[in-house]
Amino acid sequence: MLEKITEYFADPLHQLRYEGPILGVATLLIIWVFYKLSRRALSRYLHSRPSSKSDNIQQFLFIWRYIWLGLAAILGIITFSGSLATLGISAAFLGMILGWSLQAPVTGIAAWLMIILKQPFKIGDRVIIAGIIGDVVDITLTHVLLNQVGGTIGGEEKSGRAVLIPNATLFQQIIYNYTLEGFGQEEDETSSNYILDEVPVRLTFGSDFDEAEKILLAAARQVTSEIISETRQEPFMRAELFESGILMRLRYQTLAKERQRITSDIVRVLIREFDRNNKVHFCYPHMDIYYTPRKG
Repeated sequence: MLEKITEYFADPLHQLRYEGPILGVATLLIIWVFYKLSRRALSRYLHSRPSSKSDNIQQFLFIWRYIWLGLAAILGIITFSGSLATLGISAAFLGMILGWSLQAPVTGIAAWLMIILKQPFKIGDRVIIAGIIGDVVDITLTHVLLNQVGGTIGGEEKSGRAVLIPNATLFQQIIYNYTLEGFGQEEDETSSNYILDEVPVRLTFGSDFDEAEKILLAAARQVTSEIISETRQEPFMRAELFESGILMRLRYQTLAKERQRITSDIVRVLIREFDRNNKVHFCYPHMDIYYTPRKG
């Protein structure tokens, strides 16, 4: 009996007849094993990320499932031809066609994975993407939703407008994050909520430099006292000359999302103190005309 079975499969015609089904079944089994292992690993890892939402994960795993089902169906049909060469050529051609036609959706999902894994920003962060400033409201498989800051108004106040940025464009954009945690903040995690800001003040050459510096630093300490206690970073001065006077830059730590308000409060204090002091004077464009009477 064993000899007959051996002779049966040793026949080249019988080998050719069963080579395709055997190759197809083996391909489907391999794809099924890889799908189960990859899905389990991805599900476990994505749920462990704090910035990933469960509904987005379920959508991604749903898409992941049908990608593998489509791959299994196509490769299963191809492999029943019984030719490994045909399988390789067909798979390469199929991959090229799918990659070209689904370039934007695939890139968008890849960008979503990049956001979840690398966390360049998360919900609640203030970012600049494609030149648009906004607070991240939601991160989906296809888009990042921002609550725009500024826009048609000057400064950095929330405008209330929603901006949808396609994930597929993130790989081509420089992303600025105002509140990135764990980047250069090893000693003090609370300082990740703050950024460096400045108020430039132009003074005349005749102003008392030391008096102006004292007023500027006092104003910053008065407005940002709580921030100074949190960050343990004092305001400081930088100065430079320009053609009409002295440019003094008052620099201090500020809350990223309260930058406009804090700047306005400091300017209000500075104007009040400068009005009280006759040793410092704002520099502004003006012209002085002196008349000299002639004798005779």
